[in-house]
Formats: sequence, C-alpha cells, structure tokens
Amino acid sequence: MQAPVWVVIPTYNEADNVERIVRAAAAELRRVARGRHRILVVDDSSPDGTGAIADSLARELEVVEVLHRECKAGLGHAYLAGFARALAGGAELVIEMDADFSHDPRYLGDLLHAAKEADVVLGSRYVRGGGVRDWGLLRRLVSRGGGVYARAILGVDIRDLTGGFKCIRRAVLTSIDLQSVRAEGYVFQIELTYRAILAGFQVREIPIVFRDRSAGSSKMSTRIAFEAIWLVPRLRRSAAAAVARAARQSAGRVPAQT
Repeated sequence: MQAPVWVVIPTYNEADNVERIVRAAAAELRRVARGRHRILVVDDSSPDGTGAIADSLARELEVVEVLHRECKAGLGHAYLAGFARALAGGAELVIEMDADFSHDPRYLGDLLHAAKEADVVLGSRYVRGGGVRDWGLLRRLVSRGGGVYARAILGVDIRDLTGGFKCIRRAVLTSIDLQSVRAEGYVFQIELTYRAILAGFQVREIPIVFRDRSAGSSKMSTRIAFEAIWLVPRLRRSAAAAVARAARQSAGRVPAQT
C-alpha cells in the first residue's frame, strides 16, 4: 500500500512489547495523521517469536506491514532496510520509533506537526520540557556525555544527537547517501542528523519524556557506547564526503552507485 506517512519500528526479541506498541501507534496515527499511513515492523528473525506476533497483527490491521530479515545485523541496518521499504511505498515522512515504549506514541502528533516546518524533527530529551525517567546515574551520564561529546566534535547545536525518535522528510533520506551509512547504535542516529545538517536541511528538536523499558531487555551495550568515542570524529570527513557525493549524483555529474 502506498502511504505518505510511515512509522518504522525495528524489533529483536520484543515479544512482550510489539503488539502493545503497534496497537498504540496505530490508534494514535488514526487520530493525528491526515491521509494514509503505514506501520512497518522490521524484525531481525527474533528467536522469541516477535516476528510471528507482528505477522498476526499485519493480518488483522491493514496499516501494518512486516519486513523479516534473515539475521540480527544491527539497528542501523534494520532502519536502512525500513527506510528503503517506506520510500518504495510512497513515504513523504518517515518516523523512527523504538518498540519498547521508551518512545511514547502520544508524541507522534507532535512530530508530524513540527515536520510541517522542518525537514528533520528530533524527539529530544534534553531541551526544555524534555527528560528521562527510570534511568540510573551511569546511563544518564553516558547519554548526556555522548551528546556533549558529539556536539563538541561535530560543531553542531543539537541537544539530543543520540536520540532515536525522529521524523524525517523523504527529501532528506534521498539526499544523504544512505547506502554508505555503516554505523550502529548511538552513532547511526548522530550520523543521520549530522548528514542532514551538512546537506542544508532544517533540523528541529521538540521535547519528549523518555521512559526506560518495563518489559524485555535493553539492546544498549558497552560496545555501542565505546563505538561512539572513536567513530564520531571520523564523521566529520566521511559524512561530508557522502553528502557531497549525493549532491553530485543528484546533479547528474556522476552516475549513482548500485
């Protein structure tokens, strides 16, 4: 089905959450989204049966679709696969959303409203009115520190660069050479926003309250946190090169890579 608004929800072992989050998102989209919309669950062959639950929802709810991937290949790759499907399905706005209710579906309307005047809208924990709930001190420090570090290295004034609840215009996704994005976790989110800024798109932050998951286990790891430390400095060169390459391809000066 073609639709202008797509919500992409990556899952891995989210059997306790996937039905609730999909139903909540579907209900909210019926209320706030004008025109047609789709919810795409991207499941990385979850051994706990998440994919089967999602398939059942897709049979029941017309707006739900499931993309099954053969193995767990990381959050970034799951999002890239989801973006490709959404763009092929006519998406003009694509929303990233976690499956564990840390991203509250009640903010979907706020994201869509802000997207009327911005190219990328970030649900931000660190602007006035935003915040986090149920986190320990260490995780708060890692999250805050990661954002401060990335802002300083990249020279951008975005308060929540590592956040993953965002609404992105089609023009952004087709202008930043998505095929060359390789990062995962925190850095994937940083790189998407940084590339959008380099390409001249308007980025806006709106406040959200982020709540820790109440079911299932977190996918955050020490490896992902340390990945940010050494990969973020490399973004200054790699992201700029990718955006410039995409601009040349768009202008027709070089053929697009396949």
